[in-house]
Amino acid sequence: MRIRGERECKDCGTRWSYYETGNVSCPDCGSRRSVGVGDRTRHTASAATLDLSGARDRLDASVSDDADVRAAAERAVETCRAFVRQHGFIAAGEFEPLDATYLAALELRYVAEELSRTMRTDDAVERYFLSLLDGADRGERPPPEDVPKSLRVARGLAAAEAVAAYRREAGTYLDDHPDEAASAAFGTLTEHRKRIAALDGDVTPETAEQLVRAARDLGRYLREGDENALVTARDRLDRLRDDI
Repeated sequence: MRIRGERECKDCGTRWSYYETGNVSCPDCGSRRSVGVGDRTRHTASAATLDLSGARDRLDASVSDDADVRAAAERAVETCRAFVRQHGFIAAGEFEPLDATYLAALELRYVAEELSRTMRTDDAVERYFLSLLDGADRGERPPPEDVPKSLRVARGLAAAEAVAAYRREAGTYLDDHPDEAASAAFGTLTEHRKRIAALDGDVTPETAEQLVRAARDLGRYLREGDENALVTARDRLDRLRDDI
C-alpha cells in the first residue's frame, strides 16, 4: 500500500515518521488526532519487533521440564505468527533485505509447532528449539549442519515460506521499478520454491539455505544494481535445479 510517511498532530503540531514508529498517536501529547503529510510512498514494512520474553518465561513456569518446553513452544508459535504476519519488505519505497530475524521467526514457528504436537522429544530437538528461542530475536539461527534430521522439514518449510513472501513483495516492487532480468530470476526462484513446498520441505538444510541465499542475492541486485549479485543468484539457482 502507499502511505504518507510523515504525520502531523492536529492538537500540538508535532511531526514524526510513521515509517519508523508505525504509530498514528502523537509521541509528544498522545493525541490520536493526526494527519499524514507529504507524498504517498509504497510501504509494507513494520516497526514491530520480535519479543520472545513471554515464551522464555514459560521455561521456568511449569512443574516439569517437558511441560516447560511445550508451554514455551506454544507461546513461541503465537508470537512468531503475529510477527511474521506484520512483516513486510518495502520501506518508504525501498526494497529491503530478506532479514535474519524474519527467517529465524519463521523457523522457530515451524520448530515450535512440531514440539507442541509431539508428546516426547529427543534431546537434540529440544536443544535446537532452545537455541532458536534464545537467538531468533537477534536473527540467529543454528547452521545447517546442526539441524536434527527430524527438523529438516521445518527448516525447509520455513525457507520456502520466507522466499514466497519475499517474492510477492519483489513483484510489487518490480511493478514500480521494472527489471526484466530480475523478474526472470525471481520466476526461476519461484519454481524452486514450489518444488520444495511440494516436497513438504523435505530437502537438506543446505538446499534450503541455498534458496534463501539466492533470494538475498536477488534482493541485493534490486537494491544496489549489483550485477555480481545477479550472477551469483543465477549460479545458485542453476545448482538448485540439480539438488531438488
